[in-house]
Amino acid sequence: MIDQHTIDRILDAANIVEVVSDFVTLRRRGANYVGLCPFHDEKTPSFSVSPARGICKCFSCGKGGNSVHFVMEHEQVSFYEALKYLARKYNIEIQEKELTEEEKQRKTDRESMLIVNDFAQKFFTTNLLENVEGRSIGLGYFRERGFGEDIIKKFGLGYSPEKRDALAQEAIRKGYKKEYLLKTGLCLESQQGSLYDRYKSRVIFPIHSLSGKVIAFGGRILKKDEKAAKYVNSPESEVYHKSDVLYGIYHAKQAIVKNDFCYLVEGYTDVLSMHQAGIENVVASSGTSLTPGQIRLIHRFTNNITVLYDGDAAGIKASLRGIDLILQEGMNIKVVLLPDGDDPDSFSKKQSASDFTAYIKAHETDFIRFKTNLLLEGAGNDPIKRATLIGDIVRSIAIIPDNILRSVYVQDCARLLDVDEKMLMREVNKIRRDKREQETTPTGNKYRSPRDNQATGTKQPGSNIPTPATQPDAPHTEPPIPNEAQPTDAGNNITDIPLDQYEVPPTPEEPAPAEPPRVELPTASKEDKIIEKCERTIARYILRYGFARINRSDEEGNISECDVLDYITQELEADEVKINHPIYARFFEDAHSISRDAATHYGEIKLENSLPRLREALQQELDEINKAQEPDEKLIKIAEERFQDACQQVRYEAQISYIGHTFVNSPDIELSTQAIDLVSDRHQLSKIHTKYQVVERDIDRLNELIPRAVFELKDAIIMRRIEALRGTMRTMQSSGHFDDMIFVLEEISHYMKVRKELAQYIGDRIVPAKSGK
Repeated sequence: MIDQHTIDRILDAANIVEVVSDFVTLRRRGANYVGLCPFHDEKTPSFSVSPARGICKCFSCGKGGNSVHFVMEHEQVSFYEALKYLARKYNIEIQEKELTEEEKQRKTDRESMLIVNDFAQKFFTTNLLENVEGRSIGLGYFRERGFGEDIIKKFGLGYSPEKRDALAQEAIRKGYKKEYLLKTGLCLESQQGSLYDRYKSRVIFPIHSLSGKVIAFGGRILKKDEKAAKYVNSPESEVYHKSDVLYGIYHAKQAIVKNDFCYLVEGYTDVLSMHQAGIENVVASSGTSLTPGQIRLIHRFTNNITVLYDGDAAGIKASLRGIDLILQEGMNIKVVLLPDGDDPDSFSKKQSASDFTAYIKAHETDFIRFKTNLLLEGAGNDPIKRATLIGDIVRSIAIIPDNILRSVYVQDCARLLDVDEKMLMREVNKIRRDKREQETTPTGNKYRSPRDNQATGTKQPGSNIPTPATQPDAPHTEPPIPNEAQPTDAGNNITDIPLDQYEVPPTPEEPAPAEPPRVELPTASKEDKIIEKCERTIARYILRYGFARINRSDEEGNISECDVLDYITQELEADEVKINHPIYARFFEDAHSISRDAATHYGEIKLENSLPRLREALQQELDEINKAQEPDEKLIKIAEERFQDACQQVRYEAQISYIGHTFVNSPDIELSTQAIDLVSDRHQLSKIHTKYQVVERDIDRLNELIPRAVFELKDAIIMRRIEALRGTMRTMQSSGHFDDMIFVLEEISHYMKVRKELAQYIGDRIVPAKSGK
C-alpha cells in the first residue's frame, strides 16, 4: 500500500496536460486544451483537458478523470499501478507500508526474475540484429515471414545463438545469479551442475505482461530436428502463469478498448502479421486451449470476441471447448472461417487493413450457429450422431448466463436442427437446474434443495441459520435458484415475458413452486425528475464552491457569513429535507468530513504552482510599461496590485473547490466519475464574447445562486407532496369519501401558501386559478 502523504504528493505534482500529452495531441482552446479522444474513434475533438481543475473529459463518450484515472483507463491498470506510473514520471519516491519477511522475499524474487528476463530479451534482440549468426539465421527467418524492423523492435523479437551456454555465460559474467536464471527457466542445469540455455538455436518471441514487462519467452526451432520440439516455452514461475497470459495483450489493449472487440488467433506469427497489416486489436492463445483466466483478461477490455479459424476442421472441433468458456463468461462471440489454405498469418499478408476488416465483417458468424452447422455436417442423417450433436449444442446454450439470449438461441437452433423448441428449452433448463443444485448442495448430505427452502421458509436440516423466509439478510443461507426460461407456445414470444416470470417446468418428483407475483417497477414521476435535477445542482455547488463564504440572515434579519456547505446543511436540516439520490447524498455526507485546513494547504500549493505563470505575466506587463522614456509609477503600482489580486484569486478558488478536488481524486471510480461530470464545463465563452463585455461568473453570484438552489429543491418536494394529495383526492372522489376531502384540501392549501412564499425567492409567477361561473 502507498501511504496517503505520498499519494497527495503524486496528485499535486501530476500535470494533467503533461500526462495526457504523452498519449494525445492537444491544442489550446481558451483556458483549456482539446484533442481527439483516445477512447473512441472521432474526427472532431471532443476530449477536453482543464489544467485549472486538473481533469480531462470526453463530452462524447463520457470518459475522463484526473491524471490517475486517465492513466488507469488508457493503460488499463489499477489505481495503485497508475500512481506508480506517475511517481516514476515525476521522480517521486514511493513510500509503501512495511512488508513482512515472507512478502519481502517474494517481492525480491519477483523483481529479480523480471530483471533477468529483461536482460535476456535485450541479449536475444542484440544477437538477432547485430550478431552474424543471428542476422543470417534469425533475421533471415523473420524477413522471409514478411516482418519489418518496426515489428521486430516493437515486439522485442530475438535469436538465441547455437552455442550451448551463450546466454548463461553472459548473464553470469554480468553478475546475474544462477538461482534466477533457473527460476525463470532461461537456463537448465546439467547433472554436473553447469548451466545450459533452454532456447539455443531458436528465434525468440518475448511474452509481455499487461503492463509491458517481459515475463516469459517462446522459442521456435529453425533447423529440422525430429527429436526437438518445434516450440519451447517458459515454464510456470513466480512471474509467469500460462493460463492467465495472452500473447500480444500488452500491444493490443488500447486498440481493443478503442474498437470494442478483440480478434483471437492461435500463434505468435498470426499476431505479428496482423500488426504488420495495421490491425492491432489481436491476441493469441499461443497454441493452447483457452482458459477462464485468459478469457477474463480479454473481458477487462471488451465484451466482444471474433475468433479467426483456418480451414482445419479437426483443429476447429478441438477448440470448441475453449469457446464454450467464452460463452460462460457472458461475452459475445463471432467466428470467421478463413479461405482454405490460409491462416491469419498468411491471409493478413494478402490484405490491407481495410480489406481484412471488410472480409471479417462479411463472413463473421454467430458461434452457436457456426457450431451447429459444423457439427451437422459431420452428423449427416445418422440419428445417434444427431442426438449427440443436439446434446452438445444444448450444453453450449445452457452455460449462457443471459435469459433472453438463451431463449433466442433455442429458437434459432430448433429451426436449424428441425427439432421441437419446447424440448430444447426443457433440456437447457434441466442442465442449468442440475448444475445449480450441484453447486449449492454439499456432497454426501441430503439437504433440501434451495427451491424447497425458499418455498416453505424452513431451516435446512442440521442448521440453525434461518432461511430467507425468516431472516432475509442472513449471510450463510443458500441462494435460491434463479428461474429459467420456458419454451414459447404458439404465437407467444418468450421475450415478451418479464424475466421474473420465467420458470422451470416441474419434474414429477418435485411439485411446482407457487408462481411469483408480477412486480410492476415504478416509473419516476415528473416531480421526481425535477427533485433529482435540483439535488444535482446542489451537489454541483458543494463540489465547486463548498468552502466559499456567503451571507446568511437569521430570523431577526441579522446577516452573518458561513460556508456554502454549512448554509446548505442548515437550510435542509431546518425543514428536515434529505438528499435522496445515492451519489449526491454521499457527496453531501462525506463533504462534512473534509478538513478546511487541508483546503487552505491545497490553496497554498496551487498558488505555488501558479506563481511562475503569474510572475511571467507581471514581468511582461512591467516590460511594456518600462518601454516608455519615463515609466508611469502609477501603472507599475496598478500592475503589482493586479498581480497580488491574481495570487489571491488562485489561492481562494483552490480553497473553495477543495471538496470537488477531493472527490475527483477519490479511488472510488463511481464517485470520481460523477464528481468529474459535476465540475466539468462542456462549453466556454469565446474570447470575442468576453472581450467586449463583463461576464458575471457563478462564483460572483453565490449569494443569489445558493439560496435559490435550496429553495428550488424545497419547492420541488412540496410540489410532489401536492401531487400526491391530489391523487388522494381523486381516489376519495371515486370511492365516495366526500366528507374526508375537506382535510386534504386544507393540506393542499397550506402547501400552496408555502410555495407562494418560496416563489418570492425563486422568481416563479403564481397564476391564480380561474373562478368558476
